[in-house]
Amino acid sequence: MNSTFFDNEDLQYCFENMNESCYKTPLSSGLRVSLYIVLGLLVIFTVGGNLMVVVSIVYFKQLHSPTHFLIASLACADFGLGLTVLPFSTVRSVETCWYFGEIFCRFHYCLDVSLCQASIFHLCFISVDRYVAVNNPLIYPIKFTVPVSGMFIAAAWIFSLVFNFSVVFAGSNDKGMQELVNGLSCAGSCQIILNKMWVVVSSLLYFIPFLAMIALYSRIFAVAKQQVRMIEMMSNNTQPSNNYSDRVGRRERKAAKTLGIPVIAFLVFWSPYLIIVTIDAFLNFIIPPLIFDIAVWFAYSNSAINPLIYSVFYPWFRKAMKVIVSCKIFHLDCSTMSLFSE
Repeated sequence: MNSTFFDNEDLQYCFENMNESCYKTPLSSGLRVSLYIVLGLLVIFTVGGNLMVVVSIVYFKQLHSPTHFLIASLACADFGLGLTVLPFSTVRSVETCWYFGEIFCRFHYCLDVSLCQASIFHLCFISVDRYVAVNNPLIYPIKFTVPVSGMFIAAAWIFSLVFNFSVVFAGSNDKGMQELVNGLSCAGSCQIILNKMWVVVSSLLYFIPFLAMIALYSRIFAVAKQQVRMIEMMSNNTQPSNNYSDRVGRRERKAAKTLGIPVIAFLVFWSPYLIIVTIDAFLNFIIPPLIFDIAVWFAYSNSAINPLIYSVFYPWFRKAMKVIVSCKIFHLDCSTMSLFSE
């Protein structure tokens, strides 16, 4: 490796005074500072952007709808990841050592996986929401109510947290792999090993929602295209239709398209990591740590991208963000203002 990136010094350890310390990869000062700046900015954007989404939806009464509550809960998962997971992951990636203890290592891993898993469940439920809205726009408000949205949110959070914490702290994740765990164990390491069974289970918990989202959005766009053709045919035979049903249908189709963008982003950012994890487990963990770390941070970046997507494609978020930044939210009547163009 080029000496520009690594110092040519004697072998270093994470803990110099411990015999069982892990080896440390000594990065050059310039690279360490650059990494701290880049990853630090990613953490700030993740925390700040998603906090803005949550505040917007909670504060403005016009956004108190089942779909927006799902988006707010998704933003909470990304906000939690940026606030509680990414700072420690930044130190581990730059220092190439874990300085926070074995117990917190397990807690950090569980929180990391739980929040990421909660995100994909939320995106899957948003797909279900849009599917119902596009296929049945008139009866959608009756079928998909705020309590139903709350049930979906509770299911995503409870399952993600309970499943991952119970598996890791019960020791089921590395059952039958004690020899490998002992061989990789050293002070300054935070490497949670998953046996093949749990790799398959964890992968399915990602890939099944992935496939469900792809199927739902394929159906959504097919139905939307069919509805547009029907409206065009009716418009050619009669006067242009401006009835309530057509207006609701157009609105829901537009919402489905914009809400499909975060789903596509999730697929793009998370696919490399899921592929690497699966390959690594079945080929006796041959993936180099650097490649694994790059894939992890590429997946983390998705949590910072979602608020950017909202700001580009959602006019209501841009308007809400301007109100919040300008401190107009302290006005008593501001929460009832209209954020949608007619």
